[in-house]
Amino acid sequence: MAETPNNAGASKAANEAQEAMKKQIAELRREITKINRTLSDRAEQAEGWYDSAAERASRAARQLRSQAHTVTETVQQNPGTISSAMMLGGMLGVVLGIVIAKSSEPERRWF
Repeated sequence: MAETPNNAGASKAANEAQEAMKKQIAELRREITKINRTLSDRAEQAEGWYDSAAERASRAARQLRSQAHTVTETVQQNPGTISSAMMLGGMLGVVLGIVIAKSSEPERRWF
């Protein structure tokens, strides 16, 4: 059977459309590959940041634990000095609070 001009034109248009579709699919695949690479790179960076932050947090926790242990030992060895310092600090806080309260109140006149 011979193809009619309409069928030949339609077949050619279908082939062109199919080729255009294949090109678009190939381009989309390349784009997806690029996106996957970018995501992979970002994931590696995030993992590095997480490891770095975890290491810093671990060091900070060890340092705090060490300092807390030192303070505890000092308090246990010098209970009188620590209690005196706490009493003095408390009294200074009360006096400071009274001074601030008196200075911020307007003068009341009862006449």
